[in-house]
Amino acid sequence: MLFELKKVFCGLFVIGFISGCQTVGGGSSSDVSKNSSLSNPLLVAYADQANIVYERALEDAKNMQRVLNKFATKPTQDTLNLAQSSWLNARESYGVSEIFRLSNGPIDAEEGWVASAYGAPEGQLNAWPLDENMIDYTIDASGRKTTGNIIENAGLFNPGGNASEPVDVTQITANALASLNENGGDANVASGYHAIEFLLWGQDQDYADFSQDNVTPGALVAGQRPITDFTTDQYAARRLQYLQAAAELLVSDLEPIAGAWKLELQGSNCAANAGGCYRAALLGQLTGADAELNIAQNAALRQIVSGMGVFIKSELANERIAVAVLTPSEEDEHSCFSDNTHRDISLNYQGFVNVLKGSVDGQSFGQSFYRSASTDTQLKISVLIKKIDARIAQMNDLAENKWHFDYQILPGNNDVNIRRMKNDMRKLGDMMVVVASDIGVDLSTDDVTDPEETLL
Repeated sequence: MLFELKKVFCGLFVIGFISGCQTVGGGSSSDVSKNSSLSNPLLVAYADQANIVYERALEDAKNMQRVLNKFATKPTQDTLNLAQSSWLNARESYGVSEIFRLSNGPIDAEEGWVASAYGAPEGQLNAWPLDENMIDYTIDASGRKTTGNIIENAGLFNPGGNASEPVDVTQITANALASLNENGGDANVASGYHAIEFLLWGQDQDYADFSQDNVTPGALVAGQRPITDFTTDQYAARRLQYLQAAAELLVSDLEPIAGAWKLELQGSNCAANAGGCYRAALLGQLTGADAELNIAQNAALRQIVSGMGVFIKSELANERIAVAVLTPSEEDEHSCFSDNTHRDISLNYQGFVNVLKGSVDGQSFGQSFYRSASTDTQLKISVLIKKIDARIAQMNDLAENKWHFDYQILPGNNDVNIRRMKNDMRKLGDMMVVVASDIGVDLSTDDVTDPEETLL
């Protein structure tokens, strides 16, 4: 997964060799070279990181797809174990990419040419929590097995909910899953990492009263889907078909996002998702007919810094941590089937720190938001990061040796540490207002807080 980085023409960091720089809309390579030298170094560093991070995420997703296809050809306990490992590995690289959300970028922009060109696939890639009963059977705390799911119902399937529309799942295809995803409601998740996770692990049988029931397998045990679900069960073939279709859709969703950040412009129409267009627009490099798509420098910085604040404060600290720990409910943890939530949190946080400090795996990308801030701001940020690092280390150690995240959030276990961790993350999100001021961008705390975050 490690990439060899070297500096080349146009003042950009690239992976391997780049034959030259070209532009969209009739400009020459010299135009791009000139524009690159004038681009804000903070934006260049941000774009360079996004390019590498998404390329890694795509590479690992493709590897997962290959492993799942092999599993579908020969389902055994060994190949199931390999399939699970490939999913866990794919989550490592995708986890650090999530910091590029909420900044009106290709992954989730909801309006304008960016939304039209890239389709905002985040909800199709990473939506959660999901109603697993829609996908396949579950077993409740009393031992009853649910029915009426996609796996069991070849033909027209109605996901239920508000204004839901039936979808033909006689054959489970990527298109069918895309049509079903969030069809009728946010919980009707049919695609993405977590749909694959549920199929590979099955439910993690930890319930609200799991400290007292006779079903829960233990504090360090994730979902235990039997291999017979993929071999001798009457719906085995459909589960394998579902895995392949979900992996196909996931890769096809990631490809244009990774392409958006390419170092070279490829194609002649940015509005039609030509490779490298978003990066070029962010850096003000588009010329000719596409020049109007360039993003003004101050606007670009504003949407990035505010997005970073919203991500760590409202998305990570609030939606992904606080909702689970304050309920407490394992149903609200991010990767509840594989019990990989502690890694989700760690990686999402690491992605934030990577962009804040302008580095990936120790590789520096020139200027950073952190180094551009005042000495006083840097000191305050460093104090918060040190606290969060310690709390994450404690969470991870316990997740490996004593309690998975769903047990840690129970009162009296590690809930106090996790609550303090999310509080410090929220403070770090608010610090992005100060960072913005230090680089000449005007933000308020409202700008780094999602107005729709869950109120607790």
